Amino acid sequence: MRQRVATLVWRVLLAGGLVCGVGLLPWLTRTDPAYTVLKARSAEREPTPEVLAGIRRQLGIDGGPLHVLTGWLGGLLRGDAGQSWISGADVLPGVLRALGASLLLMAVALLVAVLVAGTICARTLRLGARRRLGGRRGGGSGSAVLAALPEFLVASVLATVVGVQLGWLPALGWYGPQWTVLPALALGLPAGAVLGRLLDDLLPGAFGEPWALAAAARGLTGRSIARQALRRCVPALLPNLGLFVVGLTGGAVAVEQVFDIPGLGRTTLQAALAQDLPVLQAGTLALVLLAALATGATRVAARLLTGPALRDGALSSLHRPAPPAGGLLPLLYGALLLAVVGAGLARDPLALDTGQRLRAPSLDHPFGTDALGRDLLARVGHGALDTLLLAAAISAAALLAGVLLGLVPRVSAPLVDTVNAVPPVLVALLVTAVAGSGAATPALAVGAVAWAPLAAHTASLLRQERATLHITATKGLGAGRVHLLRYELLPAVVPPVLRHALLRLPGVALALASLGFLGLGAQPPSPEWGLLLAENQPYAERAPWAVLAPAAVLALLGALAVSAAGGLRRPSRRRPARTLGGGEKDDETGRRPVPAAETEPAGAR
Repeated sequence: MRQRVATLVWRVLLAGGLVCGVGLLPWLTRTDPAYTVLKARSAEREPTPEVLAGIRRQLGIDGGPLHVLTGWLGGLLRGDAGQSWISGADVLPGVLRALGASLLLMAVALLVAVLVAGTICARTLRLGARRRLGGRRGGGSGSAVLAALPEFLVASVLATVVGVQLGWLPALGWYGPQWTVLPALALGLPAGAVLGRLLDDLLPGAFGEPWALAAAARGLTGRSIARQALRRCVPALLPNLGLFVVGLTGGAVAVEQVFDIPGLGRTTLQAALAQDLPVLQAGTLALVLLAALATGATRVAARLLTGPALRDGALSSLHRPAPPAGGLLPLLYGALLLAVVGAGLARDPLALDTGQRLRAPSLDHPFGTDALGRDLLARVGHGALDTLLLAAAISAAALLAGVLLGLVPRVSAPLVDTVNAVPPVLVALLVTAVAGSGAATPALAVGAVAWAPLAAHTASLLRQERATLHITATKGLGAGRVHLLRYELLPAVVPPVLRHALLRLPGVALALASLGFLGLGAQPPSPEWGLLLAENQPYAERAPWAVLAPAAVLALLGALAVSAAGGLRRPSRRRPARTLGGGEKDDETGRRPVPAAETEPAGAR
């Protein structure tokens, strides 16, 4: 009980600190909020000292940041979130309308993501139900390409092709269910690809557990076994699903910009840019509360799905020792990526030729040219040094932080919820306010949130791994915490989290690209991939190769990351079979065959 109270207090302190930090944004940036508000209200009005003083009195900010913050918190306790500094309207109704739009979009996008994840796992489920998996590990190249597609690029293509050219669905606005389809596809396709890969990574372990073998021997249908395998694997992914719920609600800023959706992410971004503090604080608080609700719901669902097995230590490990998955795909993808980067590095990325503007791919320009006549292959190749190295460094730091924080879930879980509730764009603005603008700002902003899903994944896997029978047996033999962590828990948990980090490597590059797309990342004439997509996106209809080139290389990076991750497995420690007391023999992993009576996973009993 004391630990739960301490965790609750820690969560409240983090949420309060975030909201208060957002409320201090103008003073952190050392800008006059009165000047920013004046420019947002009327850009042509002269900012004289008298005009600025009048705005300060009107907004009540002449008393300083502490006076503004305490006044807003006092009104919030009475159910009043204040009035917008820009429009003068009540904040709460507007934020609730934006939240409603974002929740509807999130629900449809989550449905798309679940369907995509199911499609990715369909083959593994079918083969597992028929006992034909063997040692198969999914290649996942198609899902990796899908996961690596930038959301704003998918949104732009869908809006242009499906909405404008074909006219099948509305492309702009927010007036009914029809307007949710295209933005939900743009958000749900990459998210579903990530969830599908994580689930597909766990399913072979579930189909290899004793209950599945016994169930097949007892004649249970393959559909029943597949359904129980899903039930066995889903609890480990529910924390990340909760993160996706919040991310699809507040982090869909670029998609909301493309489709002109008045959602919470876009509302929060506009309030941050205009320094409309009441709206910004209310929007941030709504995301924090949503994160807390999503976390609570996923924990309850995980307990219901796992049953008493988690409490009783009766689970089996989903991450058994296995030889690394071989294959030529990582070498093929890596060689192709190196060839593209090497060919681009041999060219000049800044050479202008206005007579060659938006030229189609040719022998002279294999990827075509951009709106200024610059060679796209050269810009993609030189941009790789900025994008890939930076994304790799951020991913490595996020992996280390995620694993370390995942080992202390009581500390990290509230921190994960709080960090995930802040859209990356707002994080970039806060980082800019504290550290100043510069080349390192996007890296700091993305790194500040990239560790959260890895920490949630680590904590979830550790929770289930600690409840396995072999951990209970090892404890019974006198093993201490350090021994369990070093020789049992970390070897089982680190490989899947490392594969998760590799799967998210293109996502880190995409986050950098999204900041560039919104004007918060690299600045011209840098060839950073996000900036390339942002510069060439207006010409996507006339010169599609201008955006397809960097998008294709991002997709290639995703395929390389996922195929390379297939080789990261917990090494098997072979030992000779030995005779047990009953005459039975261990298999090569040292496990005794399970009686045929165990026809259900432990969590289902």
